[in-house]
Amino acid sequence: MTAEGTKLHCDVSTHNLVASVLPPVLIIEMLLGLPGNIMAIYVFCKNMPSWRTNVTFLFNLILSDFLLLLSLPFRVDNFLRGEKWIFGDAWCRINLFMLAVNRSASIAFMTAVAFDRYFKVVHPHHKINHISSRQAAGVATFIWAAVIALRIPLLANHLLNTDNNSSKCRSFSNYKSPSLGIHLHNGVFIFEFFVPLILLIFCSVRIACILRSRQMDKDKRGQRAIRTVLVIVGVFVFCFFPSIGTGLTALFLKTLKEKYCNAYNLTSQLFAMSIAFTYLNSALDPVIYCFSSSLFRNYLRSTLNRTGVIQLQLSRRGSTYSGSD
Repeated sequence: MTAEGTKLHCDVSTHNLVASVLPPVLIIEMLLGLPGNIMAIYVFCKNMPSWRTNVTFLFNLILSDFLLLLSLPFRVDNFLRGEKWIFGDAWCRINLFMLAVNRSASIAFMTAVAFDRYFKVVHPHHKINHISSRQAAGVATFIWAAVIALRIPLLANHLLNTDNNSSKCRSFSNYKSPSLGIHLHNGVFIFEFFVPLILLIFCSVRIACILRSRQMDKDKRGQRAIRTVLVIVGVFVFCFFPSIGTGLTALFLKTLKEKYCNAYNLTSQLFAMSIAFTYLNSALDPVIYCFSSSLFRNYLRSTLNRTGVIQLQLSRRGSTYSGSD
């Protein structure tokens, strides 16, 4: 969500600060995110016949990250030019669409991984724990279809804002009369944070309570289950809360910006820079792979062992384990 609105008596100029701070940060995130995600794609594709539900969701989480990594260089170029978009309106729409889909899909598949772990621990005999790889792929396809459908309005709206010979490509721009599609985009932005957050907290609490009641909270597998969901919650809040927090604050101050001009201006700048946390999600997702899949975990361990610098013990289930632990 953005803080930009119609300019009345409060001039919100964010491009100087954004242009100086964001490009190097985004480049670092890109360089950190690519190796981990490429490695994860290699590991999961190599072991595709042994996939189970959570690996299917993790693989789709990787795909959503690549949508971001493919789009990010254009945003870096945009910020380096002081928010002057040179690639035209059509690519502006596609670029913002891909970025929005990445955010929504990442949140959806992180939640799916947490729910998979929740059912395995809290309801171990539930039929959902025995769905086939084909059925898990069907669930993933449905998630993609829902995410894309909700973000289609970004392709249907004119998003390139030309003002004073400067073209700005923003999903939330200086709309005097926002269209229904833009209102839908705003609503999805808010909904996709708070609803998954409630579900993730629910999964964490229930898993911890059940393991404690079964006296399994000290067991290695029980501790791993708790850590997996807590890592997902931690990455989720750390990456997505800054944008939703500053965005909602800016929307509130927007109605009072004639009175609180400086506060509105500051919040607008904070929101613009908060997207660095959103994009950081793609660099941090490999941490989730480590906690959620023994396939990825064992590959990292064996790679480190081959260097001779450090020796780590592989999972007892071996490197071909499906990743359900």
